[in-house]
Amino acid sequence: MTSLHLQNIQTNRPLNALSTFGIGGPAQYYIEVHTIDALKEALQFAKHENLAFFILGKGSNCLFDDRGFEGLVIHNKIDFFENNSPGLFHVGAGYSFSLLGVQTARQNWTGLEFASGIPASVGGAVYMNAGANGGETKDCLESVDFIDPAGHFLTLKKEELQFDYRLSSFQRMEGAIVGATFQLSPSNTARAKQLEIVKYRMQTQPYGDKSAGCVFRNPLQKYAGALIEQSGLKGFHIGGAQISSKHANFIVNDGAATSADVQNLILHIQNIIQKELDIKLESEIRVIPFTKGGR
Repeated sequence: MTSLHLQNIQTNRPLNALSTFGIGGPAQYYIEVHTIDALKEALQFAKHENLAFFILGKGSNCLFDDRGFEGLVIHNKIDFFENNSPGLFHVGAGYSFSLLGVQTARQNWTGLEFASGIPASVGGAVYMNAGANGGETKDCLESVDFIDPAGHFLTLKKEELQFDYRLSSFQRMEGAIVGATFQLSPSNTARAKQLEIVKYRMQTQPYGDKSAGCVFRNPLQKYAGALIEQSGLKGFHIGGAQISSKHANFIVNDGAATSADVQNLILHIQNIIQKELDIKLESEIRVIPFTKGGR
């Protein structure tokens, strides 16, 4: 099964360079897709070859296995940007979520200021219902464009989907998000709010380090970072994986961390917090297994 698009499939592509953690072995197969048709063909290739597939955005909330991924990694770079009516933005899943937050705030539209500084693609933000500073992706979401494994194109209204804290319907669906539409409201203070959010993040989060963003979901009416710091774990490390000394809900790679180091550190934090505070911390990092079976 070959086509002009599928001729671009690579083998044994290292995944550490495609993850903000800087961790991961090689993908058995890897392809970048810039159009919906190319993504459809990649899904068809995976089905034809009976391969597991993984849709990659900016690699900011995932932890690849040290052995890599046995299957096809589809790097979604569908990054169109459409603004055909006031406040209505239709963007590709591969578009930078942070850039979208900056652009819309500069044009005096409010609703996505919180996106500025989040190192995710639009598709990844929708998938995880990314949020910060009191805002969530779902808040101003109108609809999502989706391709199912059979290649069918669907436009799903927000009302047809379920969203919760760092959760969405897409986490239970096979296929790929290819676009999203957001409806924003006019505001003369959007730009100032967006700049203040970026300033605060730069001061409080380890943006210069290799990490996957916040590791744990915040428990009800509490902050995971504060609980970890309260337990004296700030700066603790296992191998090359370390709890950030700047923000305790970040695990950073000192340059030599393995996937096993990170997972062992996550487990250690969970055990300590459970034992000392009787609180169960839930990780929001997507651990991508080497094989579909999870081995």
